[in-house]
Amino acid sequence: MIYHVYLPSFRDADGDGVGDLAGVIEGLPYLHDVLGVDALWISPFFVSPWVDGGYDIADHTAIEPRFGDLATFDRLVGELHRRGMRLVIDYVPNHTSDQHPWFVESRSSRESPKRDWYIWADPRPDGGPPNNWVSEAGGSVWEWDERTGQFYLHSHLVEQPDLNWRNPAVRAAMMDVMRFWLDRGVDGFRIDVVHMLMKDPELRDNPPSPDTTPNPYDRQHPDFTTQLHIHDRRHPDLHTVLRELRALLDSYGDRVAIGELEVMPWKDWAAFYGRSLDELHLPMNFSLIETPWSAGEIATALSSLEEALPPGAWPVNNLGNHDRSRLATRYGEAGARTAAMLLLSARGTPILYYGDEIGMTDVDVPRELMRDGFARHEGGPSRDPNRTPLPWSPAPGAGFSSSPHARTWLPLAPDWPSRNIERQRHDPASMLSLYRRLLSLRRASPALRAGAMRLHPVQETGCVVYERTLDDERMLVALNPGQAHRTVPVGRVELMVSTRAERALTEQASAIELCPGEGVIGRVLA
Repeated sequence: MIYHVYLPSFRDADGDGVGDLAGVIEGLPYLHDVLGVDALWISPFFVSPWVDGGYDIADHTAIEPRFGDLATFDRLVGELHRRGMRLVIDYVPNHTSDQHPWFVESRSSRESPKRDWYIWADPRPDGGPPNNWVSEAGGSVWEWDERTGQFYLHSHLVEQPDLNWRNPAVRAAMMDVMRFWLDRGVDGFRIDVVHMLMKDPELRDNPPSPDTTPNPYDRQHPDFTTQLHIHDRRHPDLHTVLRELRALLDSYGDRVAIGELEVMPWKDWAAFYGRSLDELHLPMNFSLIETPWSAGEIATALSSLEEALPPGAWPVNNLGNHDRSRLATRYGEAGARTAAMLLLSARGTPILYYGDEIGMTDVDVPRELMRDGFARHEGGPSRDPNRTPLPWSPAPGAGFSSSPHARTWLPLAPDWPSRNIERQRHDPASMLSLYRRLLSLRRASPALRAGAMRLHPVQETGCVVYERTLDDERMLVALNPGQAHRTVPVGRVELMVSTRAERALTEQASAIELCPGEGVIGRVLA
């Protein structure tokens, strides 16, 4: 299981109100001993103006001082590996900060040796942008540069110019970035917006969208849904780049490439594994996040994933994410518990977003305290509500910061005195206790970790029911995301875990009556 550490909100070791690398080291006993995490994915910690949560990088091989230094990073790697844990870090290849030395040089003149390191284009005859592409943050993706008389492309914020991956020098430089961190011991990369690396070289307009309904599961500006995004991403040349990145990773041995992908047709998604499984090891599956919370829709998403997987490929699942509303906000307390069981029992590597294990919800962050650059645009989204500091205890400052008087970089959730790790560790009915039971069962069960998955027809029970099987072990999972009681025939099953702490687990049942929002896991008896 991979635990996603959103660094500024995980733990603050130096008392400045911002989480840091030393705070991650302090949190390792919790992650390893309490949860039993196998690997960490840590959000960007590189030098950055921090306009987009660190995804606007100004130096790819230096640590932002607020997070620590390279010596602290090296110590973190050592502490993780000593515990048998692995480290995945963010690799942001699509864009840099406009303060990156590469871009400063690129925009200095049209004759700059690095001019072609970024995507520059002349205006249209009427003086307007080169095409109609729009950003998730709102508005055009093109910014006029008065000094050199051209537009530059920024698929996200204006401070994030896109690199030109058709330039061999850019590819070589970004490969060197990977080598730098691999040489320091990282075990892999989560590759940011991997589907956007290669755009249409002709820069053709995107066609208008027949459906401009906003995506209810994502935080996007309304502008984004006005067109079909077919030319500003996913150009076929992308797969050549991914094979090059994979070859570099493979040269270091046992390393992993996880790719952030938007929801797309399953066939297109599966192509990111590569024809010979030589591209991404784990293309992220956002379809579950964007699946309506009903038995039929969930079962369809799971079966579609299984059908789309190339032979020999392994899936990765995530239900929480730093760009999306939190699980407990989307589904409520009972739904978040069922979602936890789904995440940790479905086939695939689960990614757990920090704080979901205690049922954190979105926080109403006042506009004057927002940090997300996306929120600057009129109608623009803010992802700050789902990025707030992790409450560790009911002590002052929620145990998040070493200074109880520190002003945290984003506000704490108002329920932190009761919803925190320390309180939930000692409450057998808590969300954290449920996650611990699920993770413990997953570690003990070869079928749940690596077994095949067979879905039962939803029509029979109105529930999501599937079996995980490996050798002689069969585990049955039954989830009732609906609002009615449901009876699920199961043969002979020894119940192991329920999302309802009050359910007795000593029974050997032939049929299980599930309460609304309840899920159970049981061992199928011969």
